[in-house]
Amino acid sequence: MRLDDLDPSNNVRDLGSGGGGGGGGGLSILGLLPLLLGRRMGCGTIGLLVVVGVIYLAMSGGGGGLLSGGDTSAPTQQSTTAGGSGAKVCNTAERLFSCRVLASTEQVWGKIFEQNGQRYQPPVLNFYQGGTQSGCGAATSAAGPFYCPPDHGVFLDTSFFDELQNRFGAKGDFAEAYVIAHEVGHHIQTLTGTSEQVTRQQQRAGRAQGNALSVRLELQADCYAGVWGRLSGRMEPGDVEEGLVAANAIGDDTLQKQAQGTVVPDSFTHGSSAERVKWLRRGLETGDPAQCDTFSGSID
Repeated sequence: MRLDDLDPSNNVRDLGSGGGGGGGGGLSILGLLPLLLGRRMGCGTIGLLVVVGVIYLAMSGGGGGLLSGGDTSAPTQQSTTAGGSGAKVCNTAERLFSCRVLASTEQVWGKIFEQNGQRYQPPVLNFYQGGTQSGCGAATSAAGPFYCPPDHGVFLDTSFFDELQNRFGAKGDFAEAYVIAHEVGHHIQTLTGTSEQVTRQQQRAGRAQGNALSVRLELQADCYAGVWGRLSGRMEPGDVEEGLVAANAIGDDTLQKQAQGTVVPDSFTHGSSAERVKWLRRGLETGDPAQCDTFSGSID
């Protein structure tokens, strides 16, 4: 991606470093527990699995709906020393890249909202190391990137990019940008009320139906990530392939095979590899958010 000429976003914070530990809100641990145990968790994630066996054996589940969109409760206070806010915290190569990706999403979604007579309120990108607290609860870096609706915030430990490349074989800058753009997609769903609607439906649904709703929400976030990529005007040859490789690597079926050797479709919460590729590709090809309606008709 061509981002070198783009000023980094100011909507960023450094939350410092600290341990994970327990916390309220049912934080989603990258979809691993929903994948293996069929539980719906509390915050939107890219659905990537970092420490497969360790978390599966060590963690017990919990949580409510997939996303608590529209929740206005106060975010949980940080238990570690924060390192400031604004573009000055974009002080490593990985952070600077992430800040520029966020700035690009602000430009793209700002225009889309403006065209629809609305004002876009961007999320805050929260950098942390090791562990953090959010309005969705506590997390360690093993959780990977996630979006927390009460905070209107994306949470990222940039060490995850190494895992993305080395563990999942998803190389290239667009693969990393896709991770951030997907989480911003969850922010769009929160702003539009989609997340809140899905949460209400999940509260009345059984486990299998609730998981199916979660899949549709995640696939829409994938499509929104593709819309951003197409409209950003910053993609280069090879970027599409990088994104599709990443989407394929994090499908529920692929992750389940790696973790347990078998696939349980009713427990899917993020979509199969083929579905994730399909909806990311749709966004990349159309650049039209209206084409990201995963709630009408088949998602296959």
